Amino acid sequence: MRKEQTLGEVLAAQGVSRRGFMKFCASTASLMALPPTMIPRIAEALEQARRPSVIWLPFQECTGCTESITRSHAPSLEGLIFDTISLDYQETIMAAAGHQAEEALAEAMKDNYGKYVLAVDGSIPTKDKAFSCIAGKSNYDTFVEAAKGAAAIVAVGSCAAFGGIPAALPNPTGAKSASEVLKEAGIDKPVINISGCPPIPTAITGVLAQYLTFGQLPELDHLGRPMAFYGQNIHDRCYRRPFYERGEFAETFDDEGAKKGWCLYKLGCKGPVTYNACATIKWNQGAGFPIEAGHGCLGCAEPGFWDWGGFYKPLSQGQWGGWKTLGVAAAAGAAIGLASVAITRSRQAKARGEAKV
Repeated sequence: MRKEQTLGEVLAAQGVSRRGFMKFCASTASLMALPPTMIPRIAEALEQARRPSVIWLPFQECTGCTESITRSHAPSLEGLIFDTISLDYQETIMAAAGHQAEEALAEAMKDNYGKYVLAVDGSIPTKDKAFSCIAGKSNYDTFVEAAKGAAAIVAVGSCAAFGGIPAALPNPTGAKSASEVLKEAGIDKPVINISGCPPIPTAITGVLAQYLTFGQLPELDHLGRPMAFYGQNIHDRCYRRPFYERGEFAETFDDEGAKKGWCLYKLGCKGPVTYNACATIKWNQGAGFPIEAGHGCLGCAEPGFWDWGGFYKPLSQGQWGGWKTLGVAAAAGAAIGLASVAITRSRQAKARGEAKV
């Protein structure tokens, strides 16, 4: 396949119909929270867009982010987008190895200097650069060199976005996020964080579609994440929210409350403080997400989730402290929860025209 082909030519060669392509554009607009009037513009831009060069560098990671992307189903947004980019370097799935792989990386960076999208997963060790090396070159040096020629950088997963598990206390490797290393190196490049451990594949493809269509990154939140996917917390979109409002909580994973689908807040669910699209886009072709499977949210899309304390402790118990501190925090949390329930019930009563007792 020639790299100079446009996306429209590639899709036509693959037998994608015009109707199928327009449905894809409509879905892309919906995912990115764009109005229907933008669908023709997306279609026109994507049809004429050249296959962008994407260089994917893995550092201190578990390959979970790559596994997430490769789980895309066809036909899908993921498949259509990833069939039309030129993925010039990705260690996990590329056929080349050793010197051939490194030559491919150098060639891609040279031929597309200033134009390629640099995807990074995994944190970057800074305490001793030799902690993680590829082909005799440290992760730090490899990243800095590649970042200088990139048009934009996509930090895939919480490790690349915020440091992740490798940065957990006491952080022996001095693991840092892509943004932190760029700042230290004095490199000013646009960075978009697709956090999650791992992230939802559609969030990455949506960002690529936005970049292809408008030549710019989507609206980001204060942590550099796309608002279209990280604009609301999981708690606000969770189907168990009504049970929370009524004060109905599962006390254990196998009690009657759990069987009835009650709120998992007391079992450590971090949904109220986690911003991600898990409750709406979901996982595995929209089959579900952790809370729907009966397990609380771990907060994996948020910075520092790895050091929040026990996964199964309620948020109201805090992170550290003795039993007195935890007791006060738990009491305060319970009071806040009860107050929330009382306020909600009062509003519901007023809405029904009932007198408050």
